[in-house]
Amino acid sequence: MAEIQPAFVQAQIDVKTLTKRPSNDDMLFLYAHFKQASEGDVQGKRPGMLDLVGRAKYDAWAKLSGLSSDKAQQAYTDKVSALLKSHK
Repeated sequence: MAEIQPAFVQAQIDVKTLTKRPSNDDMLFLYAHFKQASEGDVQGKRPGMLDLVGRAKYDAWAKLSGLSSDKAQQAYTDKVSALLKSHK
């Protein structure tokens, strides 16, 4: 599935062209799948209770533990494609 890499890179560029901000759930999805694709399983300690944003990001990424880089890249690319249709 090495052919997903160019599409993943293009999706990272395309997501910056959205004219409307995606929902928080969509943002967390993109964040978690990007991190899983580029860094692998979640690392570090879970942020404290007062860091609500950091904690949500950590938890979203942690849910993808074990997901391969290729599958994470594909999911990210698919989500960006869907957002481009609905948020432009």
